[in-house]
Amino acid sequence: GGTVLLGVSDSGEIVGVANHNGLKSRVQSTARSADPPIKVDVDAIGEVLRVRVPRQDRKPYSFGGRFFRRQGASSQQMSSAEIEEAFYVAGRLHFDRTPCADFNLERDLDDETWARFSRRAKIPEEMDRRLALWNLGLLDGKDRMTYAGAWLTAGDIRRVTSSAHVSCALFLGTEKARILDRRDFHGDAPSMIDEAVAWILTKINVEFVIQHVRREERPEIPEEALREAVANAVAHRDYRSTANVQIYVFKDRVEVVSPGGLPAGMSEADLGKKSVPRNPLLFGMLYRMDVVEHIGSGVSRIRDLCVERGVPKPVFKVSDEWVSVTFRRQERPEDVPEFVEEGEQTARGPESGPGSRPESGPESKQAESSSLGPLEQRVLSLLLTEPLSRSAIAEGLGHTSVSSGLKRVVRNLLQNGRIAYTVPEKPNSRLQKYWITREGRATVTESAE
Repeated sequence: GGTVLLGVSDSGEIVGVANHNGLKSRVQSTARSADPPIKVDVDAIGEVLRVRVPRQDRKPYSFGGRFFRRQGASSQQMSSAEIEEAFYVAGRLHFDRTPCADFNLERDLDDETWARFSRRAKIPEEMDRRLALWNLGLLDGKDRMTYAGAWLTAGDIRRVTSSAHVSCALFLGTEKARILDRRDFHGDAPSMIDEAVAWILTKINVEFVIQHVRREERPEIPEEALREAVANAVAHRDYRSTANVQIYVFKDRVEVVSPGGLPAGMSEADLGKKSVPRNPLLFGMLYRMDVVEHIGSGVSRIRDLCVERGVPKPVFKVSDEWVSVTFRRQERPEDVPEFVEEGEQTARGPESGPGSRPESGPESKQAESSSLGPLEQRVLSLLLTEPLSRSAIAEGLGHTSVSSGLKRVVRNLLQNGRIAYTVPEKPNSRLQKYWITREGRATVTESAE
């Protein structure tokens, strides 16, 4: 926006204009010839014609099919790349709706992938695949999968967008000086969110709370707040950026960092009050798939969940390139005993917990194998013959119920890749069972030797 004065020389002298009405008509006609038309307000102040141009909300604007950018004292015609970038920045073009050239429907959307996606997306079994994808907006008019569709169904999301994965790192202390554990998650978008949240939960402290004769695991940071933060990072990030979503776990905090800054039309003051999705098609699908709880309430929901739990409100930081949310961790007094059942491991923090070992390199793999506890070994042995539910595993161990210690062991074995879900798309399914992987079988064999 701004103001143009017609009838004033460069030196500031008022020279006036001869034909106010004619010049006013020309100015208004010029403004209307833009695409889209530009709103202006023209009035006379004595001999001077004042043209007031309010801030416009439909940028960029073209004249005669061409786009221009002011550089110094001249206006330069924009290149096609600059024009495309201007549309993205203004929020008038969404990357998630553009066709993905690297995704092939016949090659990448096999029966197993479709079955997993259609269950999550609540698509009727009898419905034609292409028709369903087209109705959801995931296929364009030329039968090409959009990027949103590719991110939701890709076996490895890096095949369609190289930086679309989620990187997680556990650090010793409060600085990025020494990495204790690092994992990259690169399946489809919903799976990445589930796996990243599960990873965080193995690295932070868990309190055992007894309610109505039942024990409940209560992470020091509300699980749903963590899930909302990770889901927002994946859903709202700028997928044109070469950076990826990053999650850092320190002794005193957990940080979730999303590349791309805020989308057009939003400022830091709008967080928690206003929602402008950068990838509306992807976000709408994640809502349909129950990955995110409420459209447009992510930030306020995260804050409310923390307040309800009585933990510090998370801190949001915004720059041109990043948006981050930081959760403060609670200090754990050294003299507080933990509830432990006989023969089970404790649920300690990342410095001493079973999930805190580094995973890179052959030495760390060997250390993981040798450091498995007796309970972990027994769980793996039970799964050698058939997949079992957690309650069936508990029964096989001679336990009367699924204890918190057993839940922790199962999570660690999942995280270490020794067991896997039979229903990976719904980790909390009541039909969920666990099967032993090739690595898990090798671990049992090594222990026997």
